[in-house]
Amino acid sequence: MLKEIKSFFADLTGGKEVAHFEDNDYRLAAAALLVHVATLEGELSVAARQKLHALLQSRFELNDALTNELIDVAVAADHEAIDFYHFTSLLNRALNEEGRQRIVEMMWEMVYADGKVSEFEENVMWRVSDLLGVSARERIELRHQVADEQSEPTDKP
Repeated sequence: MLKEIKSFFADLTGGKEVAHFEDNDYRLAAAALLVHVATLEGELSVAARQKLHALLQSRFELNDALTNELIDVAVAADHEAIDFYHFTSLLNRALNEEGRQRIVEMMWEMVYADGKVSEFEENVMWRVSDLLGVSARERIELRHQVADEQSEPTDKP
């Protein structure tokens, strides 16, 4: 729906809409999964959006405008999705095992953004990791790694 609205306004103004993130872009699939875990317990908070922005910008080497566009498109994609399969199948085709593990790691970073993990978040992480072919051992190791990084003091001598 968002895509149709943008296209409509582009047609009205005579401009051609430039889509930076197509439906088959693995970055969109990854961002939609991150949005999903960030919004499991409600709307995308300001703090969660900032964390999501920083994560996507650094991992995908995007500028601010493209990162904001990716988040907006990912929010719409997550709302339209009926399951995780569309996103995970795209990621499975586009990424090797290490790349898929990086996606799981990014998801854990979003889960730990508020400092706690709910049972809903744990369940989503289990299901998505399984669909991505990331073993339970790897998923748990990534979880502990991210949890340890989150608990480290930011001021190091």
